[in-house]
Amino acid sequence: MPIEAVSPSSGVYAAGAPRDPKQTMDSEVFMHLLVTQLRNQDPSSPMDTNQMISQTTELAMMEQLTTMAGLDEENFSLQMRTSAAALIGRTVSYTGPDGVEVTGVATSVSFVNAVPAVTVGGKEIQLDWISGVVDATAVPPAEPAPGTSPDPSPETPPAPSPDPGEAPAAPSGSSPSPLPSS
Repeated sequence: MPIEAVSPSSGVYAAGAPRDPKQTMDSEVFMHLLVTQLRNQDPSSPMDTNQMISQTTELAMMEQLTTMAGLDEENFSLQMRTSAAALIGRTVSYTGPDGVEVTGVATSVSFVNAVPAVTVGGKEIQLDWISGVVDATAVPPAEPAPGTSPDPSPETPPAPSPDPGEAPAAPSGSSPSPLPSS
């Protein structure tokens, strides 16, 4: 009687979905390594307590650095969104695909992608393509009327009035007049 082969299609040895190896070392991998090291240590010479504390501290530091990196990315994303929103109504310039600088008013912002897109003249432009911003509230200096010349000196404020108990100052270049004696 022939013996049929047994396939590992059910039971304890059933093949699950293939597991992708982790590309980064996170706290789960680090903890797994520490537990494996503790399980496989030599009972006659256990792991030094200082080593274990050191590794646990490294784990905590790694978790904090990972958290900080995530917060940095969130902050950068928020700054880009805030900067893009602040451009609405302002005149911006960017270099077009043909290499020519284009200037127009930013009318809207889209946050669909990782980098916000600013609509300038009906065309969506990535925020990082914008090369300049002109303040919409800045008023150019007024041109003088034809036939007049601009006043080159700014208006000077009046001199402070003298103290009532003090004699008025003599104009420069003249000597003080003698007071009549009585």
